[in-house]
Amino acid sequence: MRRMFALISVMGIVAVGAFTAGAATSRGGVRAGTDTTLPGFGQVVFLSHVNDPAAIPGFPGDPRFRLRTVFTVANDGFYLQNASEGEHTGTHYSAPCHFHVRALCADAMDPGDFVLPAVVIDVRSQVADDVDHVVTVADLEAWVSVNGPMPQEAAVLLWTGCDEFWGPDRGPGTANYYTCGSGLGGFHQPGFSLASVRWLIEQGVLGVRGALGSDTFGPDPGSDFHYRETSLTLHKHRFTLENLTNLGALPAVGAWITWGGPRNRERSGAPSTVFGLMP
Repeated sequence: MRRMFALISVMGIVAVGAFTAGAATSRGGVRAGTDTTLPGFGQVVFLSHVNDPAAIPGFPGDPRFRLRTVFTVANDGFYLQNASEGEHTGTHYSAPCHFHVRALCADAMDPGDFVLPAVVIDVRSQVADDVDHVVTVADLEAWVSVNGPMPQEAAVLLWTGCDEFWGPDRGPGTANYYTCGSGLGGFHQPGFSLASVRWLIEQGVLGVRGALGSDTFGPDPGSDFHYRETSLTLHKHRFTLENLTNLGALPAVGAWITWGGPRNRERSGAPSTVFGLMP
């Protein structure tokens, strides 16, 4: 019943959220907005960055993100920009076909796949000591001992604090997003271990549907150049959610999360506005 209730409510929430986003925009910045009059939920927050070409840290090798003003109110009577970007620009989701042949792409997913109960795992203190911290099964079991069982078919979100360093890549040896501010060479970020992802699947937390997310450039640890954790997650109706932010606005359990982007034909993912929904 909770899932049905959320699916009914989210249509109104997305509409209200879009209005809130427009009302809160000022020269490219959007506050982490809240609204206490939403149907079925007491509060909504943004969990996605604003895509600004001057600020976004483009992943090496991906298409460069560009925005170009095509029409203006002064000259044409209306305002319109042209956006050129890859499917995995900024805050975005990845669909199963991003990693697997003949797997589901965005246009084949069900509406309910995009609305999930949220689990937030706070590893900021561990990351402060080790930027390459890897979440283990023991870490997940410790979370359960404090917070109770994780909901089934959920979005499990890793709160690392690395989003503090969101911004353009300033090159090797600098405190940038792709090193979680460490200034170390190469890629460095915390992430889930392969065993922990298997555990989430075995427990049904990542069920037929579900998502693995992080406020880093992906749920994989920086040491895994094969992205095995992402690959294991992206089966059936499961997503990964990448480059999230503002995860501290959510409780450890009890909130919901929803996201979306253009559902282009055979799309492997999309830049997304992500909403956290709280009772």
